[in-house]
Amino acid sequence: MPIFNRRKAALPYEFYDSRINLSFSDICFYIRGMKLAKISFLFLYVLLSLSEASYSYAQVSSDSLNFYYKAIVDPKNSDHLPSGINFYTKKRQYDLEHKDTLSAINDLRMLAIGEFKIGNNYDSENYIVEALKFIEGSAHRDTLIHSKIGLFNQLGRIYRSSNKLSDALQSFDRALNIATKTKDSIILLNNKANVYKDQKQFKEAISIYTLLYEKSFLLKDTLQMASALDNLGYSQSKLNVPEALDNLQTGLSLRKHKNYLTGMYASNKHIAEYYLRKNKKKKAAFYATQAFELAEKINSNSFKLDALSLRISVADNKEALEYKRLTDSVALAKQVAENKNAYLKYNVAQEQKKTEASKLLQEIESQKRQRYQFLSLFIFLALISSYFIFRYRKKQANLKAVYSTETRISKKVHDEVANDLYKVMTILQNDDVSNTDVLDEMEKIYVKTRDISRENRSLDVNEDFESLLNDLFFGYKSAEVQIVTRNLSKINWQRIAAIKKRTIYRVLQELLTNMKKHSQASSVALVFAKKSSKIQINYSDNGIGCDLKHKNGLQNTETRIASINGTISFESAAKKGFKATIIV
Repeated sequence: MPIFNRRKAALPYEFYDSRINLSFSDICFYIRGMKLAKISFLFLYVLLSLSEASYSYAQVSSDSLNFYYKAIVDPKNSDHLPSGINFYTKKRQYDLEHKDTLSAINDLRMLAIGEFKIGNNYDSENYIVEALKFIEGSAHRDTLIHSKIGLFNQLGRIYRSSNKLSDALQSFDRALNIATKTKDSIILLNNKANVYKDQKQFKEAISIYTLLYEKSFLLKDTLQMASALDNLGYSQSKLNVPEALDNLQTGLSLRKHKNYLTGMYASNKHIAEYYLRKNKKKKAAFYATQAFELAEKINSNSFKLDALSLRISVADNKEALEYKRLTDSVALAKQVAENKNAYLKYNVAQEQKKTEASKLLQEIESQKRQRYQFLSLFIFLALISSYFIFRYRKKQANLKAVYSTETRISKKVHDEVANDLYKVMTILQNDDVSNTDVLDEMEKIYVKTRDISRENRSLDVNEDFESLLNDLFFGYKSAEVQIVTRNLSKINWQRIAAIKKRTIYRVLQELLTNMKKHSQASSVALVFAKKSSKIQINYSDNGIGCDLKHKNGLQNTETRIASINGTISFESAAKKGFKATIIV
């Protein structure tokens, strides 16, 4: 039983006469104006055919769509299947032209069912393959599960009729794996049991049919109950189960009540075969004739051939039976030899798509690698460039520092040494000056020169840094200034980097020089401490303090400490001394 999700909305579809400019909707309006309650579609079709109308698109009501749907699913006369196939063929063409893929998929499903019923298995299979391709290529494929189930179900029916039973079971199983609704599962299980019946695995078939009848009874699905009973009775008849005939006749009765012609055909055929096995020729002939008449009414070639074959079997004509056997054998051999398995082509196309996707993925990966290689090369070149830029800037900074140092030394020599020398020269020009006075002035010049030299000499911090610091502190001691240190010897200076030791030395030198020049301090304390992986030095004096807003002389210490990623902070106020905390 086909699965079809009918849309409730009206679908656009009209007939159009290019000569007289008269559309299907115009004719409907004209006829409604004549107050005709019901218009036969056949009448409209003839009217438009007389004007040699061609197909175009307008509005057809949901009732008209339902008419063609039933013409395919449950044909009542010989015109229904051809008209239904004609309608969906043109509708498919329109939907594809207007890129309405979802509608086209439903059109293809209905065409597959229609072609199958008139015996065109190959065309039916191709329609299914086309619909499956649309589903696979659709962005909404996850929402088209119901359509996919219907297509796989129809494909299984085609394979069964082509005697490809293992392929049929595979198709039904694929549909069952994605089915979520009980009704869908019942239909698929019924068709799967039909294959078991064809394989003469009647016990397996009876087990499924019994389950399906129970489920259909609970769902109150009359047609499915009839299908389950008919198939159950047929399978039971093969095993001589007594209830077989009752089940077959009940199934036929339910189908007659619903006027389901296709189902009635199957029931009459099965009952004819039952009586034929029981050698009750008259009853078998009656039901075989009923089946043939229904096949003619449905206008299905496959049903007609099947019914004729049954009537030949009932007639018991040896020549006719031999003819039937030979024609069936030839037809089967031809079908096997010439079978163009479109679904196999579909699978091959899928594999090709996978191969193409794999190649595309490889190209994407290759492009990614190229981008990564380019990025790596760019980073490498950037690092090299950064290195040379850093070296250049460092060199410039060193040159600037040398220039600054030279300028500072020159200024000191000019301001301190040269001025004092000029003073000595002035003293020597005075006849009253004593040698003692000259010597005192010369000693002062020597001390200043020594201090300048000590401030700017090259430091060897790798030998004994503690002694080097003690010498520094000793140089700033005097009768007026006392310098006290604490925990200096507890620091493992050997493990401190040379650049850090050199920076510590120069910063302390700057602080002591600043103290000697400006603070008027009499006491200086230097406390050393190890803080995790860093060294903390607390400097304090009892001088007059300074205004930290104008710490011009201290900026050099901040620059030096920052260059080794250390910190230095100051604390001072007028007449409250000066403090500095160094962390490196």
